[in-house]
Amino acid sequence: MNDARFHEALRSLRVWDTELPAFDPEAAPDAPLDLFHHWFVEAADAGAVEPQTMSLATVDTAGRPDVRIVMLHDADARGWHFASHVTSAKGRQLAARPEAALLFYWPKLGRQVRLRGRVTTGTPEEAYASLHARTTGALASALVGRQSEVLPSLDTLAEASAAAWERASAEPEAEAKTWTRYVLDPTEAEFFQGDVRRRHVRLRYRREGAAWVRELLWP
Repeated sequence: MNDARFHEALRSLRVWDTELPAFDPEAAPDAPLDLFHHWFVEAADAGAVEPQTMSLATVDTAGRPDVRIVMLHDADARGWHFASHVTSAKGRQLAARPEAALLFYWPKLGRQVRLRGRVTTGTPEEAYASLHARTTGALASALVGRQSEVLPSLDTLAEASAAAWERASAEPEAEAKTWTRYVLDPTEAEFFQGDVRRRHVRLRYRREGAAWVRELLWP
């Protein structure tokens, strides 16, 4: 019964059954950062749910891919910024193989942004500033730490979380020593605009030396 209901639900879904914005790649800026800023603001203005969330893909030492959702902290001339514990699975993978891919998906506009490049770590001061610019809950979560480790029970998590919340509330300047800022400097950036007739527009920026080469891709 559940299997039948799953397939019924899957087949009933439609993609982009709405009016989507136009995208003229000829009018796109010379570098991807400016276009990303423009698209991000348009996604936020259109009411996209959590437009700052993105998929982060890394590879472990055995060459197996891994992916998860993280939050964008900034996008500037250095690259796209995110943060995590250096001791987490993603932190260990990036330490061993410092390359990654990012994906933003804003279905309300039928848009995706894909980036690939090398990842570097920011300074401890940047990590501290990014963490303390967020909520008490974010600080409490960082203070719990032990991300990706095996958890004995939910009760153990509840106890550790309660202690971390208490400390975060009492010490809003507390440090989470393993919390690390990461920056992905892209060598490729693709902007995908969906089209209801499936004539999707894909514009790829590819770095050659200090310059960006722009090219269209078949959908």
